[in-house]
Amino acid sequence: MEKRKPLIAGNWKMFKTCPEAVETASRLTGLVRNASDVDILIAPPFTALAPVSEALKGSCIFLGAQNLFYEKQGAFTGEISADMLVSAGCTHVIIGHSERRLLFGETDEGVNKKIKAALAAGLIPVFCVGETEKEREANETFSVLDKQVYIGLKDFFAQDLASLVIAYEPVWAIGTGKTATRDQAQEAHVFVRALIEKAFGGETARSVRILYGGSVKPSNIGELMAMPDVDGALVGGASLDPDTFSGIVHYKG
Repeated sequence: MEKRKPLIAGNWKMFKTCPEAVETASRLTGLVRNASDVDILIAPPFTALAPVSEALKGSCIFLGAQNLFYEKQGAFTGEISADMLVSAGCTHVIIGHSERRLLFGETDEGVNKKIKAALAAGLIPVFCVGETEKEREANETFSVLDKQVYIGLKDFFAQDLASLVIAYEPVWAIGTGKTATRDQAQEAHVFVRALIEKAFGGETARSVRILYGGSVKPSNIGELMAMPDVDGALVGGASLDPDTFSGIVHYKG
C-alpha cells in the first residue's frame, strides 16, 4: 500500500477578523506553494470562511471549518450546517474538538451525528479524540479512546470512512505547552488504528490518516512525524502565524 500522505492542519480557533484571516491566508499561500509532498488545511472562524476561500483559490491549501451542526436546516439559532460550509468553500470540517466537548458539552453521540452530516454533504471530517490529564494519570487513556471511537463511528461502514481523518489530541497538551512524547503519540495512534482495523478492516485502518494535536511547533514536528503511525498534525496556536505554520509544513527541511 502507498504511504499515507501527511496532512498538516491549522485550527485558528476564535482568532482573526476577516481582513486578518485573508492576510494570513494570502501570506501562507506564498510560503507553502512548493509543498507538494504534504496536504495543508486551515480552519478559520466561520465569519472568514468565504473570503479566505477566495484568497486560497489556485493554491494547494484546503479550507476547513471548526464545527458544524448535524441538521440540514431549521430553527437552530447560531448554528451552521454542512451545506453552508460547502457553499462557503470548505472541503473539511473539524468535529469533536476537546474544547467543544469540555466547554460546550458536546457528546460522543452528537459527534457521531455530526460526522454523518459532514459525510452526507461531501465534507471530510477531522474527528478529534483524546484524554484529559486526569484520565491519563488514572491509566484510562485507552478506555477513553475506545469509547470515543466506538460511539463516534457507530453505524458506519468501511466504505463510509474512505476520507475520514482522525486527530488524536491529548487534552492535557492543548494550549499548555506540554507535548506528548513521540512514543506516547505513537502508542496512542497505534491503539486508535487497531480500533479502526477491528471495526472496519485492515484496508480502512491502513488508509485512515491519524494526526497528532497538542502544542505542535516547528521544534517538535520532525520527531513526531518520524513515528510510523503519526500522519500529520492538527496545530492550534502555532498555525496563527504564517511563518511559524509554514515551518511546521516544511518539517522535513
